Amino acid sequence: MKKIQIILSLLFITIAYVSCDPNDDNSTSDDNFLENFGNSASRSFIGQIVDTDNHPLQGVTVKIGSSTTQTDINGVFIINGANVYERFAYITATKVGYIDGSRSMVPTSGKNNVKIMLLPNTPVQTVQSGVGSEVALPSGTKVVFDGAFEDANGNDYSGAVQVALFHLLPSDENISKLMPGMLYAQTETNQQAALETYGMINVELRGSGGQKLNIKKGHTAEITLQIDDSQIATAPSTIPLWHFDEERGYWKEDGVATKLGTKYVGEVSHFSWWNCDIPNSSILLTFNFVDANGNPLSNLYINILNPSGFHASGSTDSNGQLSGILPANQVLIVNVYSSFYSCGGNNILFSTTVGPFTTDTVLPNIIINESGDVMNSNVVGTLLKCDNTPVTNGYVYLSRNGNGAVAAITNGVFSFNEIYCASNTDFTLKGFDIENLQQTDSIAYNFTAPITNIGNLQACTAVDEFISYQIDNNPTVFLIQQVSGGASGTGTPNTNGFYLNAYNNDQSGLYIGGTTNVPGIYTTAQFSLEGGSFGYISSTTTNTIQFNLNQVGAIGQYIDMTFSGTYFDPEFGGITRTITGVAHVIRDN
Repeated sequence: MKKIQIILSLLFITIAYVSCDPNDDNSTSDDNFLENFGNSASRSFIGQIVDTDNHPLQGVTVKIGSSTTQTDINGVFIINGANVYERFAYITATKVGYIDGSRSMVPTSGKNNVKIMLLPNTPVQTVQSGVGSEVALPSGTKVVFDGAFEDANGNDYSGAVQVALFHLLPSDENISKLMPGMLYAQTETNQQAALETYGMINVELRGSGGQKLNIKKGHTAEITLQIDDSQIATAPSTIPLWHFDEERGYWKEDGVATKLGTKYVGEVSHFSWWNCDIPNSSILLTFNFVDANGNPLSNLYINILNPSGFHASGSTDSNGQLSGILPANQVLIVNVYSSFYSCGGNNILFSTTVGPFTTDTVLPNIIINESGDVMNSNVVGTLLKCDNTPVTNGYVYLSRNGNGAVAAITNGVFSFNEIYCASNTDFTLKGFDIENLQQTDSIAYNFTAPITNIGNLQACTAVDEFISYQIDNNPTVFLIQQVSGGASGTGTPNTNGFYLNAYNNDQSGLYIGGTTNVPGIYTTAQFSLEGGSFGYISSTTTNTIQFNLNQVGAIGQYIDMTFSGTYFDPEFGGITRTITGVAHVIRDN
């Protein structure tokens, strides 16, 4: 199965093109069409903008409604309280050197996850105005110009024209990240449609001064698009064509393309994105994904297919919810899959069927159970500022196997519900305090089921190593002075083979000692804790503490550990206390 990310939108599969003049759009029809989107709503978004190699792009301008921000070093953006519609939100992403990107979605009440992949604005050929010319890709997809061009103000243009041409196939595994908007459209009769695409094309024209150009009004260009091999047999002889309205964020029906052999041919009167699709009547479906205990599963990657193989895809929000506009009257296959890893050689972690549906529907909870090597963990923790108060505007970035997920902060608290393989538990976290432009280091961890308790992270760039702990609901103690750590040998258990130590000038401190430096999960049979505020905890103390030793680097590199559990405190009448902690310490010896 192709891997396609979920953006609460849909996808379908086709190819072709047509003609249309954006100046001919009927504003009354557009205003009437907006009634399908429901009332105005305030919604929150978190997302990432990347290039075609999945590398984060910094400094991308992201706009949702009247709210605008820029991505940070991780390509991440956060917009809270954006003014959108109940059933429609339009996100745009722009950066010099790249073709404008966008995403449309049905926003949910949780924090909505968005990922957009920007195409480089790289010319494939330079043509001259005033003469006919052809620009072709090796696949046979091509554009034929008659030589008439104009600038953004409608003035005739004379000179060299740089042509960037991109053909997006339905089989592209990144189609949901690369395509504009979502496959939702306004038909010629002003009806809603869920589109099944046979492919789309983007043509970008630039003058010698870098200015945007287009086909001169009253002229057309001929488009020839190679049909995807998997669709040649089912491709209709003629198919409706649609152009993407970059101002409104959805597709509009505009003409017909004709099948000639293995290609679709049509004419266009301007360039934005063009798409060739079969329209379907549509409904709004809302999915809720939870684990066996009823906890919502955020950041799940979902792929939805109909009997003809069309794809709809998106990511669950912070509440485990996903909404999308899908074809009515069809049985749909819902696959939960992994883009991070493969458990037992299978990327599909869960599959079920739903429908058919004739009206908008909120489905009952879909429960994702652990099975075999497939595990689930709720990664929880708190991100604090340098002054130990909760971060109110920030996020935590979880990275594993070269991919990442983002969790927003709510009064310092963050949470990831992650599906992982029992044979591959490594991941790292990095916290960001946007308000104060502070961050944590990248800290290594291992998943534990059902909960991976991170404890507290401190976003303070001046701090490159620390030990912190929290007892019950008392304030977290951060130990950042006289921090040291060491391990004997390079990877075999040995007596007194590992230690961590730190204390502040107020004499608060913590010592962790153990008999092994091999990463793994241990109890007080192998490790012990000693601190001024809680005494000495070892195997002779009644406790449930687990020590998760995530990594022991070489000298000069990091030792990372978390610990959490309960212990019996004999003082004050004898009570059971909870303790959680994090150690991120540079190895000294």
